[in-house]
Amino acid sequence: MNLLMDNLFILLLIPIVSALILSFVRQALPAKWIALATSLFSLGLSIPFLVSFVSDASIQFEQSWTWIASLGVDFHIGLDGISMPLLILTNGLIPLIILASFKKEYKGGFYALVSFMQAGLLLVFFAQDAFSFYVGWEAALIPIYFICALWGDGDRIRVNLKFFIYTFLGSLFMLIALIYLYNQGTARSLEWDALTSLQLSENSQRWVFWGFLLAFAIKIPIFPFHTWQPDTYTHAPAGGTMLLAGIMLKMGVYGLIRWLLPVAPFAVLSYSTILMVLCVIGIVYASIIAFKQQDAKRLIAYSSIAHVGLISAGVFSWHSEGLQGAILQMVNHGLSVVGLFYIIDIVQERTGSRELSSWGGLAIQMPRLAIVFLIILMGAIGLPLTNGFIGEFLLLKGVFDFGIWYAAFGGLTLILGAVYMLRFYQKSMLGPQHPEGKKVSDIAGNELLVLSVIAFFTLLLGVWPQAILDLSEASVTSLLNNIKF
Repeated sequence: MNLLMDNLFILLLIPIVSALILSFVRQALPAKWIALATSLFSLGLSIPFLVSFVSDASIQFEQSWTWIASLGVDFHIGLDGISMPLLILTNGLIPLIILASFKKEYKGGFYALVSFMQAGLLLVFFAQDAFSFYVGWEAALIPIYFICALWGDGDRIRVNLKFFIYTFLGSLFMLIALIYLYNQGTARSLEWDALTSLQLSENSQRWVFWGFLLAFAIKIPIFPFHTWQPDTYTHAPAGGTMLLAGIMLKMGVYGLIRWLLPVAPFAVLSYSTILMVLCVIGIVYASIIAFKQQDAKRLIAYSSIAHVGLISAGVFSWHSEGLQGAILQMVNHGLSVVGLFYIIDIVQERTGSRELSSWGGLAIQMPRLAIVFLIILMGAIGLPLTNGFIGEFLLLKGVFDFGIWYAAFGGLTLILGAVYMLRFYQKSMLGPQHPEGKKVSDIAGNELLVLSVIAFFTLLLGVWPQAILDLSEASVTSLLNNIKF
């Protein structure tokens, strides 16, 4: 048992084994239970790493093996205070996403893709060398493409082809940047320590910066690289949308913090004003578009663009509060957006529509849903004592230290977000009851369990944000102090 608790590679291996097993399961009932059991096993094995984690700036639970000896490439994984919260987010949300899919008649293929994607996501967050990071980055893209293309609705093939092309092109630019970096060092290494120690010229940093930024900005997405996102989120199945919004976009933000800032700091600093302007434009633009949406899924899709715009602005602020807020808000956003997309799926299943005009007065028939919906919604808005408040406060503090006007416009996400999210709740839960709403039943069983868990952590992280902040503080401080210009 100690081997399981000390071996970080086991956390990568379990979802891969699960994916292999599930790919041969042809019946829906055993497939969903196998998927849930293995995801819960992964979550359970994550707890000892969290409990024994020391909140300093060191890389812990390190493992390294020679991968491609001729190229000097190692398979190097480990955890620090920046990646630990994302491990808990990933392995915590996957069981909820699987449980939320129980009512669907998905066979083993669907859950195999979810498990394989989980392994790719974890490798991204564990990787201490850029080659392993890139492998995980690409490995996570393939399964989500097939999940959205095979189980999505509407014009899903065209929409997901656009999504794949966008993200694949971004990955190609990152690969070119990695090859360039590999050729710069005398040791020919892609280890994080080696890359961050390179003495790159200002011009070289600019080229590396654009290679990394395009990959990360598309994945997040940052304005104007967002055009794939609303359609993809809208036409993806509920589980696919939760994976995309809840976990996958965090890969991009994590990439900014882990790789872009320390490898090309001069370039990031020189372009910081442009980056901040793009983030603020994305916040205001997406918030205004969200206000106009009648399709609930598209509303939350645009809301997500606005929120991750503020998270990205916190990263580019160059202040510890901004980076701390970004890490905390990645966890908070993951919780909130998974809950909101699941609520939309539940109501759509009962009413046959995602249009807000078909949802009025649902609280009459669905009082339990109305309660958990309100809690999760308040977290997404950033109401004090909910998870979103401290994260948004830290982000705005970091952006304010960068420039007061950026904070003023960036803060519009709180005001506009409150407007369109409360409007969303009013049009769906309150007001006159729509005829379709008279036939619906309240949430129970798996639905109630999933949403109650999300609502619980929405409140817990609202009153105890230090659970995340204590993990990341030392690593964030060390990262900023050790950046070399």
